[in-house]
Amino acid sequence: MARLVYALLLYLLLPAILLRLFLRGRKQPAYRAHVGERFGIYGRPPVARHGPLIWVHAVSVGETRAAQPLIEALQARWPDAKILLTGMTPTGRAAGAEVYGDRVIQTYLPYDLPDAVGRFLDHFSPSFGVLMETEIWPNLLAACARRKLPVALVNARLSARSARGYGRFSALTRPAFARLSAVAAQASADAGRLTALGAPAVEVCGNLKFDVEPAAERRQLGESWRQALAGRAVWLAASTREGEEVLLLDAWCSAPGDVLLVLVPRHPQRFDEVAGLLAARGIAYRRRSEGLPTADTRVWLGDSMGEMAAYYALADVAFIGGSLLPLGGQNLIEAAACDCPVLVGPHTFNFLSATEDAIAAGAARRVADAPALVDQVQYLLQDARQLAAMRQACGEFAAAHRGATARTLRLIERCAAQAGC
Repeated sequence: MARLVYALLLYLLLPAILLRLFLRGRKQPAYRAHVGERFGIYGRPPVARHGPLIWVHAVSVGETRAAQPLIEALQARWPDAKILLTGMTPTGRAAGAEVYGDRVIQTYLPYDLPDAVGRFLDHFSPSFGVLMETEIWPNLLAACARRKLPVALVNARLSARSARGYGRFSALTRPAFARLSAVAAQASADAGRLTALGAPAVEVCGNLKFDVEPAAERRQLGESWRQALAGRAVWLAASTREGEEVLLLDAWCSAPGDVLLVLVPRHPQRFDEVAGLLAARGIAYRRRSEGLPTADTRVWLGDSMGEMAAYYALADVAFIGGSLLPLGGQNLIEAAACDCPVLVGPHTFNFLSATEDAIAAGAARRVADAPALVDQVQYLLQDARQLAAMRQACGEFAAAHRGATARTLRLIERCAAQAGC
């Protein structure tokens, strides 16, 4: 009954969903492409195959990149298989094209409407499914269960806040969690919350993002930028979210010295908005798309995609966005893998385990607010010994947590055996 009410509500909300899609398309026209896929409607026949079709769902950019070592392991384990990679955002789709090229089939996962998910599963007929992180769709999982299609949830993380949200709708969510064939949790706290919500066969396998090697060419690009800046100190504000740039800039404007701030908003549709904030404050800035910063550039606006490893390689220290405001923070693992010392704000509940582990290892430090962040940046930039110690701690922290891919693959093999793969 709960799922019936949920489905009826989704159908009633369809006009609002389509309106939101249209409005998002005003800023990002790519949202208006492939709309049929969001309803399980395809203008092409199913891809011919001679082996299994492994379906991997990665909702957006972060999950798409985190899936890379796992997808490579799946291709090595089942060399005759095709990989179907689904997502929900154009940026995630673009990241998939960049990372995997034509090695995978890409399409949007349809909205969680019973008829749409039915058409999706009928069209592609996957052998088994792998959902990245915490993608729980009741109608989709019910349709998979009816088809006896095993689905594993991997790299799963669940904050206490999200667990409380799922718990409030347990009549709907508990059966959905129970339909999973297996779950690979990032940490023991995640495993406990997932089990309490009804997920079966939960194992702690670690975080796949530790197994993602930053692209060597990106790191080399960052080193070339560093050489071009001829020794100028650089700090990076990475993956900042709406409202944070104002706090950062207000605190940074009063700071003395010739330190360069590299500011990289999380979402590309906000590049122009952040440029407007800089212009309104009279801050000398230059866009990445315009070339390297000049001697009088105070802020370099990173308006590019897929270059975060280069920014980390350039920076002396990095702040990870989404953590100054109660947004849960972004992931610091890529920064650590690039040996870049990390600062985070008070709000890191989305990546609490990795953040606390990094702080304990000496690879990261927590600050209370934007003024404290600026003070800590200046303090560290004046202490080469502490920065060097943090850089070493970053490498040790990243190395100590690798190996999640192999553990996750073993779990998926058991899940795939249910489908005869």
